[in-house]
Amino acid sequence: MKRTGMCPKCGSAEIARIPDNGRYANGNNIYLRSAVVLAGRIPMIKYVCCDCGYVEEWIESGGDLGKIRERFG
Repeated sequence: MKRTGMCPKCGSAEIARIPDNGRYANGNNIYLRSAVVLAGRIPMIKYVCCDCGYVEEWIESGGDLGKIRERFG
């Protein structure tokens, strides 16, 4: 959905991008450290099909992908 602008389940082009606004300490984020919750937080950006409800989550920063590779890879 991020790349095509189309839902892979129903084919709709009614896609909403839900950004991470940093307001919430929990949720679908990836944490690189557990001692300080908000330090090392990598946001997951959601793409939602407004017709069927299908959801995808993406990490949009290449730098963040490198951090995940270092920590978990």
